[in-house]
Amino acid sequence: MERNKLLFLLEIAIFSAIGLILDKFSFSIWPQGGSISFAMVPIILMAFRWGLKGGLLTGLLVGILQIILGGAYILTPVQGALDYPIAFTVVGLAGLLAGPVQRALSDGLMKKAVVFITLGTLIGVLLRFVCHFLAGVIFFGSGDPSVPAWIFSLTYNGSYLGPAFILTAVILSTLLTTVPRVATHQRMKNA
Repeated sequence: MERNKLLFLLEIAIFSAIGLILDKFSFSIWPQGGSISFAMVPIILMAFRWGLKGGLLTGLLVGILQIILGGAYILTPVQGALDYPIAFTVVGLAGLLAGPVQRALSDGLMKKAVVFITLGTLIGVLLRFVCHFLAGVIFFGSGDPSVPAWIFSLTYNGSYLGPAFILTAVILSTLLTTVPRVATHQRMKNA
């Protein structure tokens, strides 16, 4: 039991660090932020491996580390929380589909697994989008009085999260259908 807890905590730390590193290798499409990033891959992978707890904790840690290590743009504490810890934590809600993903992979139903992987990824990305969208409307506006803030935020955040969703879903589907055991953590037996 203690070994599984240790494995869980180690994987959260490792996958969070990987998420932070992958975020550095992103395609910036807007000068004021917003980039197509691979940071969600390890968060969602942890969500599929360990369920909600693993995904939510990994996402939270990625968001906090972005703030601590200076990769965050913060105007107010509420905006900072919404754009970083909360936005990345909700990506971990992909873990709602951990059971169906693991069952489909263990049964060799790869097409079904891809559907569940894509749906889980969509849940996480849509919830992250909601966080960034709200922060954009409430705290940033559009900078142009002729463009409503909600339209600007919708376009701005959708322009990078849409492609990030596609890349994340493709990477995870390819990885997990090629090496299905990656979706499950190995339970260690006490010696």
